Amino acid sequence: MNWITNYVRPKISSLLAARQVPENLWIKCPETGEMVFHKDLEANQWVVPSSGFHMRIRARDRLNHFFDDGAYDLVDLPTAAVDPLKFRDQKRYVDRLKENRAKAEMDDAVMVGKGSIEGLPIVATVQDFAFMGGSLGMVAGEAIIKGFETAIAEKRPLVLFSASGGARMQEGILSLMQLPRTTVAVEMLKEAGLPYIVVLTNPTAGGVSASYAMLGDVHIAEPGAVIGFAGARVIEQTIREKLPDGFQRAEYLMEHGMVDMVVPRQQLKSRIATLLKLLTKTPAQEVAGLIESDADVAETLGAETDETRSGAEQSEHATAH
Repeated sequence: MNWITNYVRPKISSLLAARQVPENLWIKCPETGEMVFHKDLEANQWVVPSSGFHMRIRARDRLNHFFDDGAYDLVDLPTAAVDPLKFRDQKRYVDRLKENRAKAEMDDAVMVGKGSIEGLPIVATVQDFAFMGGSLGMVAGEAIIKGFETAIAEKRPLVLFSASGGARMQEGILSLMQLPRTTVAVEMLKEAGLPYIVVLTNPTAGGVSASYAMLGDVHIAEPGAVIGFAGARVIEQTIREKLPDGFQRAEYLMEHGMVDMVVPRQQLKSRIATLLKLLTKTPAQEVAGLIESDADVAETLGAETDETRSGAEQSEHATAH
């Protein structure tokens, strides 16, 4: 062996060898096929800058962008029985849970944090589709209920980001029982006089869309989000008709009164902060300014117009006489 074989040949080989590029360096936009640098995508809250396509975002990333300065405290979540039915399909349910916990770096599909947005203390509950499709099982149900209980105990509004394919089939009826349980938690929050805002993200389907995800005081959807109970293909096969274009998309639902507004991800924080200030005890002067600056909020909350004020004055005059 000499310096030619020890040094020159390895050096030449390294120059000619194909360089290993990390798989996540560039990400393809599902809508346009454009390649986007992942750091730019991450900085833009996982929204493709050119097309505006909203990609799925991890629960922790959402909380980091949503709360002021990314500062928040995670709420300790209760535990529940694991694999009570001893379920097995292609593999054991406990093995699936282990795989998803390692992949998603979460104990289950729901994360709850408390912090402030524009100085207003709130509780935020986020479903992460990366953990078994955001499916709702006993652990996730307990986490959602804990979020409501925390909001009630600390007298804070609650904002819930839904992202789910529905109930978790591996837990059977025990999973379905989370639907009425979470619905009761929603009613408890409303009885406490606290606002509840739901942000419907892609996708929100199944039992989740038939329970707490559709019981908010205000429903906001991210652009292009698929929202519905059954899938479009299932509906078409059932009714034997072709569905309209864009059926179950956020924009279609807003046009037909199922969603109050469609808001891009980058504007969610300011829009929700405005709504919550209007729904809580904010000074009248500040409320008036917020309504004037945000026409969508004014329309959603039914801000008084000259006609409604005139009608109210006429009613008061009639009552007086």
